Amino acid sequence: MKVHQTTIYDIARELNISKSTVSRALTNHPEVKSETRKAVLELAEKLDYQRNMLSINLISRKSNLIGIIVPEFNTSFFPQVVIGAQEMASKHGYNIIVSQSNEKFETEVENARVMLASQVDGILVSITKETRSYEHLKIFERKGIPIVLFNRVCDEMIVPKVVINDYEAAFGAVEHLILTGKKRIAHLAGPDSLITSRKRLKGYLDALKKHKISVDESLIIPYDLTIGKVKIYVKHLMDLKNPPDGLFVVNDPAAIEAIQTIKKMGIRIPEEIGIVGFSNDYGSDLIEPSLTTVAQPQRLMGSTAMQLLLDLMDKEVSQWKAVTKTLDSKLIVRNSSMLQESEPT
Repeated sequence: MKVHQTTIYDIARELNISKSTVSRALTNHPEVKSETRKAVLELAEKLDYQRNMLSINLISRKSNLIGIIVPEFNTSFFPQVVIGAQEMASKHGYNIIVSQSNEKFETEVENARVMLASQVDGILVSITKETRSYEHLKIFERKGIPIVLFNRVCDEMIVPKVVINDYEAAFGAVEHLILTGKKRIAHLAGPDSLITSRKRLKGYLDALKKHKISVDESLIIPYDLTIGKVKIYVKHLMDLKNPPDGLFVVNDPAAIEAIQTIKKMGIRIPEEIGIVGFSNDYGSDLIEPSLTTVAQPQRLMGSTAMQLLLDLMDKEVSQWKAVTKTLDSKLIVRNSSMLQESEPT
């Protein structure tokens, strides 16, 4: 004789509620009322229900998985963002799967395919420096899977985004160098393919303009985020007939490498050249001299992006809105730049 095995259908029928409500109650979803959850769990125990996550997912059409794709794990920035995102996801009963693209577009495309195959309920993405086509991400939208971009975003996709005030932060960093008396400030910039790089360059240029400092194109060097090239660029700058007395660097790993290179050249920091980085990466306060840098709210970025994604997941596609959240940063002044600022000109 075949023994009947209790299913979600049985519990839903007995309590006169929807199967999706039963599924959410069994997975401890925060939006289920406590009395409903209690009734479902009590009946499940009474009927000797054997929880089957596969059947729950098939019925609710949810995997309770959220994907996160990041461009790299070489710095502390993205791991901290992921921690913030994971903490928020866990509060809402979701698990995450994370992949990193190693700054390669082809790897990012493959990571997106894996996320689709894993049937994620939503996805957070920060693109690589090589990414200029977004078809592999647009497919999520077409399939009704919500997507949120963070930090490294693109204008082409009209989806929710979380960024920091890159322009204002860069402007403030360069103005800080100017107010310490630096007049010939170089910029080691990021690749032009990234909006973050372009905004930081614009902040650099506008800070010079505000203080009536002429722009010298020879002091602006874009690089592809390959850390091994920093030494070459910095030596080139410092070997100029009229070398810079200030340096604004697009990220902290490059700024730390710049400090080490300049020290080996026998140039005093900050007396002969002041240096400011960006991101407040691990090691920025350990290097000697300690690095003045722009601190980004990394975990807040992760939790904010995840909250935006969760909000989308609770709405019909027709209700999705492409909001952009801009988070504030903070300049942390350390020993790589003059601590005593002069009056602005």
